[in-house]
Amino acid sequence: MTNSPNDAEVEKRRKDAAKRALAEAEARRAEADAAKSERPKEYNGPKGPEPTRFGDWERKGIASDF
Repeated sequence: MTNSPNDAEVEKRRKDAAKRALAEAEARRAEADAAKSERPKEYNGPKGPEPTRFGDWERKGIASDF
């Protein structure tokens, strides 16, 4: 089965779109890494997942809602 010129053009567009998507993803990762390094280091913060994400704060076995 041979590819028609139309099929080759569609395949080229897909490859170009994939390259653009990968470049955009890399740019977003680099931006996120830069933003992460700009944040100040946290001292005496909670261990484990961010407590505000789960709606409560746990210290020494006691959980309290905000």
